[in-house]
Amino acid sequence: MIYWDHNAATPLLPEVSQALAQAILEGGSGNASSIHRAGREARGRLDAARARIARVLGCEPKEVCFTSSGSEADALALKGAFLTRKDPLRRRIVTSSIEHPAVLATMAQLEKLGAEVVRLRPGADGRVSPEAVLEALTPETALCSLMWANNETGVVQPAREAALACRKRGILFHTDAVQAVGKLPVSLREVDADLLALSAHKFGGPAGAGVLVVRKGVDLQALTPGHQEGSRRGGTQNVPYAEALSLALELSQSRQEASSAQLGALRDLFEREVQARIPGVRINGGAAPRVPNTSNLAFHGTDGEALLIALDLEGICVSSGSACASGTLSPSHVLLAMGLTPEQAHGSLRFSLGAGTTQGEVQRVVEALETHVPRARAIAARDLA
Repeated sequence: MIYWDHNAATPLLPEVSQALAQAILEGGSGNASSIHRAGREARGRLDAARARIARVLGCEPKEVCFTSSGSEADALALKGAFLTRKDPLRRRIVTSSIEHPAVLATMAQLEKLGAEVVRLRPGADGRVSPEAVLEALTPETALCSLMWANNETGVVQPAREAALACRKRGILFHTDAVQAVGKLPVSLREVDADLLALSAHKFGGPAGAGVLVVRKGVDLQALTPGHQEGSRRGGTQNVPYAEALSLALELSQSRQEASSAQLGALRDLFEREVQARIPGVRINGGAAPRVPNTSNLAFHGTDGEALLIALDLEGICVSSGSACASGTLSPSHVLLAMGLTPEQAHGSLRFSLGAGTTQGEVQRVVEALETHVPRARAIAARDLA
């Protein structure tokens, strides 16, 4: 099997898999909130994991809040911050129309609670203009949310510029950094965010573990009340998963530069080969800076789902868009916002490479596309006739 859907989920890093298995088998049964010896041991392990994450991200350990996922971290950041805003008249939220479904769904809920949500559209290259962000930051703005890198196209967004502009204006800034970790240098030294979300299963950790960094002084209303995580998220903490996340984060960030160079070269080779051997292929977001592992290709005159199934039968795993939006026949909201027609969006596939990707895999995927794209186009043309 050729697995090219790392933006949906990455395999566990071997070191993380081994450490997680050992932690579950030998880690004890103490609750980190208990004051007896077993509880203190669990608390010590949790605190150590929190400190490791803080060192990588350039924040204080107390600013690290463990969650169950990036989606939960996004929802906690946006809802929690908006519901505790100090000025009730500041109800404007600035975001983009290409955010992850978790952010977009939370924004829709906040509108029902009285928020005025401004959704900025990207250019044809898939990148939101920094000037558009600045123009949208009015005195009524309470919060701005802009993803670090897009999950479908890999296009890097101007999160750094937006964070700086928000800092100068006293506006809280949140970034969904889920797709950036391991692909770009990620820390609060890079993007001065008040709220930063990440998810372990995007960088070699286990699914079911996430983090929200909450800058000191930022008040959040908990979505699940409780005393844990500084009263920001109730519920008994999953200590083995916190440890696994911290290890995966350390490893992915320490290997990021070398990994990015390798994956960028393979991704560029893949795109060159596809465009040289198959006519009518467009790189969605190709004119903008992108994370190095992601290629979103529009195959003119094809149905992406049919092509995806054909590749799957060849043992090649790719995606027709965000994994969190799969199962729907609606075209990608990201590609539509970039100006693609519904037909062009339906004919697009996302190829997201990972640590195990090889040049041999690149050639096999290109050959499979060379076989199946003409067949898919013939079927599509016949259906239209």
